[in-house]
Formats: sequence, C-alpha cells, structure tokens
Amino acid sequence: MLSLDKLQQTGKKATRDGFGAGLKAAGDKHDNVIMLTADLRGSMKSEDFINTYPDRFIQCGISEANMMGVAAGLATAGKIPMTTTFANFSTGRVYDQIRQSIAYSDKNVKICASHAGLTLGEDGATHQILEDIGMMRMLPGMTVINPCDYNQTKAAVQAIAEHHGPVYLRFGRPGWPIFIPEDQKFEIGKALHLNEGSDVSIFATGHLVWYAVEAARELEAEGISVDLINIHTIKPLDEAAVIASAKKTGAVVSCEEHNKYGGLGSAIAECLSKSAPTFQEFVATDDTFGESGKATDLLDKYGLGIKDIVAAAKRAVAKK
Repeated sequence: MLSLDKLQQTGKKATRDGFGAGLKAAGDKHDNVIMLTADLRGSMKSEDFINTYPDRFIQCGISEANMMGVAAGLATAGKIPMTTTFANFSTGRVYDQIRQSIAYSDKNVKICASHAGLTLGEDGATHQILEDIGMMRMLPGMTVINPCDYNQTKAAVQAIAEHHGPVYLRFGRPGWPIFIPEDQKFEIGKALHLNEGSDVSIFATGHLVWYAVEAARELEAEGISVDLINIHTIKPLDEAAVIASAKKTGAVVSCEEHNKYGGLGSAIAECLSKSAPTFQEFVATDDTFGESGKATDLLDKYGLGIKDIVAAAKRAVAKK
C-alpha cells in the first residue's frame, strides 16, 4: 500500500500526454492496435505512434459518428481500434453509434476521450462534458476508466489493449501533478489504496485524486485519519474495496470532475446502499453545465477544490 508521505509530486504532465505514451507502448507490443482520430492527432499527443506506425493510423476528419462505425468494423476484423477525440464528441455526439455498433455486439473498441470535465478550460461549456461517465456506465458491458496522472494513464492504455471488450478511457487537457509511481501496477477493476485511515473514506477519480491527496494531508494535520482510495476504474467498481473502507470509517466522500448524478458518487452510493449504508458527501458539479475559464479556477468555482474536499470530509465525519 502507498501512503501520503510517498505520494509526492515528481513532475507535471497532462494525462493526455500519458495517453500518447501508452498508445505508443501498446502499439509496440500489439501490431493490431490501430489509432483513429477525428481531426485531433495533435491534441491527443499521438505523434510518436503515428510517426512510428503511419500505416496503423486513420484520420477520419471531423466525422465522429463515422469514426465509431469504422472502429466497429476494424474490431470485427480482429484489430484493436482506439478512437480519439474530445470526451464530449466521444460520447454525447456519438452515443447511438457506440450503443448500437459497439456495446450491443461487445466490440473490442477502445473509446479514448481527452479534454474531459471542467478542465477543458478556456474552450468553454460547449466542449466540456460532465455527464460522460454516467452515459458510459449505463451501457451493458462497457468498462469505464478514469486515471489520475500521467503514469497511471500510460499504464491504463496498455492495460485496455490487453482487455477484450469495449472500454471508455477518460483523461484530460491540463498539465497535472505526476505522483503515482511509474512502476505501480494498473489492474482494471481494482482500486488503488493510497493511504490507510480510520475516520473518513475519500474515494476519488481522475484529476481530483491529487486534490484528495492534498486534502488528506490537511485533514491528517488536524487529527482526522483518512482512508484514501483511487478509483481509476469506475465500472466495474471494486465493490469489495468500497465496502471494506466504508465499514471501517462509517463516513464517505466521493470526489469527481463530473455531475453528481451518474458518476463515481452514484456508483459508490448504489454499492453501499446494498451492503453497507453509510453517510456520504459528494464532491462533484451540482447538476450544472460549465463555462470558459482557467482549469483550476473552474474547479474551485464549481466546488471541486481542495478546500471543498476538506469541508465534505468534515461534514461526513460530523454525521457519524
């Protein structure tokens, strides 16, 4: 198990950079990995893969629905297609194609979605999406993964190339702290325990894992013991880890860069309602769309900051 003292920032890179590195590594190992993009090869940090394997790259143009159909066909032919565009266009624009052509027939397509959540930043609300995890969670057989830093994203890409079945992989635009050890094993469906604690459980995903680490440091300094868990795989959820932690602490906080409906918080609440009803606080956007602005400013404005996680943890503990 890791611990707060071992979770130190070693650099700063976007999780989309981790995708690019993981794509190249997966391509090196699997000659049937194919990258498709909807006119966003640069934004997806995929140049290393494209330059090395130009015959395994398909530029679909700004035609996301068509890209999903092409990917489904490639999967039928035994390829491992990885579609790439912004999260908004990877889900909301093409939900019908994903449902009918990929999920319904359990196609081995990897939907790789960058610029997710509020931290798309200055591109604004029309390009942000805060509902995508919920949309993908509802599709039968769809695996949903939301890694937290460069290293974890790089490892996740390689893991999904090994996994058979449709996957939604979500990552982001801004430079973000690197803090997960490079050699840390990534296992789909297995939560990563970051700190052992007894007073409150904090479950976090994506960019908010780092904020949860910083919040946990503040809480521990105030004498509140934090059981901190990185939920990088939202579906299938590591229910055993969630239940064990909730039973130990009796207070739960979920943290995500997503609407409070349908995402990680909902998945945890569904799990605990069946097996270990527990007081829960939600750090998530409150049923709203976003807006244009700097990434960290938006997280603070919409209640997803470090101080918001600290406050939620205190509320959860007070309810016990």
